[in-house]
Amino acid sequence: MYNHTVVFLHVLSAFVWVGGMIAIRMAVHPVLKSIEEPKIKLGKTLEITGRLFHLVIPFIIALLVTGLMMALSSQGHYGSLKLFVFSKEGIWTIMTLNFSYMYFQRHSAWKFFKSGKLSEAKAKVKLIPNLLLPVNIGLGIVALWLGVSLRGIQ
Repeated sequence: MYNHTVVFLHVLSAFVWVGGMIAIRMAVHPVLKSIEEPKIKLGKTLEITGRLFHLVIPFIIALLVTGLMMALSSQGHYGSLKLFVFSKEGIWTIMTLNFSYMYFQRHSAWKFFKSGKLSEAKAKVKLIPNLLLPVNIGLGIVALWLGVSLRGIQ
């Protein structure tokens, strides 16, 4: 099978990614909403999401690599649970695609912000806090639950 280091890196990566999104959405976003000056609010939002996004990229890569390592080393071991395993990995794939979309929208918004086009910048990121981030948080929680369930089944 796979060793404890691979499992640890996989779980750590999931916690950093999902936990970071939860912290941003539940703790930071409400505080940002209290900033009255639109330019400052947007600038701080873009800075914070940029820092989070760059922080989690290595963890997303580690999650993918360790997930593949565990899936490949477990071939034949899970038997009828194979669909369960691939469902979990499918969720992480959807989350990564959603993250990529958010990343590029935020990057584009940052360019608009730097050139003084605030309304264009705001339009680029408007879906992130109230739709895209919550979707990834929900999917991440489901994937974490599936992962814990799989560990208990082995």
